[in-house]
Amino acid sequence: MQLQRTFALLLLPLFVVCLVTKDKRADTHIERAVAPSVLGTQLIPVASFEYGFTTATSFLTSPLTNISLSDSALGVTRAQSNLPRPIVTPPSASSSSPPPPKSAYQATYPEGSINPGSDTPGGFGFYLSGEKSFTTRLAQSGTKEVLMSYRLMFQKGWEWQKGGKLPGVFGGEGDLAFGCSGGRQQGRCQCFNIRVMWRANGEGEIYTYLPLTDGNDAVLTSIPPRSIRNTDYGYSVGRGSFNLSSAVGKWVTIAVRVRLNSIGKKDGEMQLWVDGTSAINAKGLVIRGNNGATSRVKGSHFQTFFGGCSEDWASPQDQKAWFSDISGVIVE
Repeated sequence: MQLQRTFALLLLPLFVVCLVTKDKRADTHIERAVAPSVLGTQLIPVASFEYGFTTATSFLTSPLTNISLSDSALGVTRAQSNLPRPIVTPPSASSSSPPPPKSAYQATYPEGSINPGSDTPGGFGFYLSGEKSFTTRLAQSGTKEVLMSYRLMFQKGWEWQKGGKLPGVFGGEGDLAFGCSGGRQQGRCQCFNIRVMWRANGEGEIYTYLPLTDGNDAVLTSIPPRSIRNTDYGYSVGRGSFNLSSAVGKWVTIAVRVRLNSIGKKDGEMQLWVDGTSAINAKGLVIRGNNGATSRVKGSHFQTFFGGCSEDWASPQDQKAWFSDISGVIVE
């Protein structure tokens, strides 16, 4: 393995490390890079990566491809047709550092709205696989570790109620990867879903659907400060390890990293950062089962709503939130 150091100047000063290696997927030079800007280190809070994309326009670093914030560019699929997701100019934030995005997906949560299947649905939901080359790399057998990220802002005067869902990472075997939530019981060893969730008063957690193994139960329920087992639905992991009150009227960056376990081993990982600070880091997981050689990270389950499924979870008022600077990188 030979390390070569080069410097490049794009929109910001950039330190690039070119790693020349025999890649199992192809004989190629793999560039690994990080952007030293504040926004760059929040959206991509890892030491290096092989390839990625971003809709953020405030920084750009090779091998990161800049794409537009649009359904077509992001590879959006299986969108909920009854929930609009207009791309708008978001309202002014209470802070201009890092620079706020100029456009964003807008989610609307009507008063009384709960989950997408209720009589009064709110938020939105879709899956995205990212820029075309990124999507291709996700499908390759050698891709083991992926990070997906975005920026989020709740409207001023936001009311939390009991809780709600925010985007995260999903994957699995083929089409079984989709719909790995909502109390799904079948095929739980063939899919995984790792989303962010807010609770009352802005407390945050990771809400996971992973294979139901004793090892996963031991790891997930041990994450501080509080984790809750719910085999019928998802596990609430690390509740209170961060708080999203800072996202009310201000942009906050969420990043989720998933490392697939080796088949037959408990060496999978998931990690969450808020504004570049690691809040949850779980290791020793089974993310794909013993027969999951074709299981892959598929991208982001970009879903948000209040709930829960009962009326006491419903949004107490008409509310909005905005999502932008969607990014993804292949770490390994």
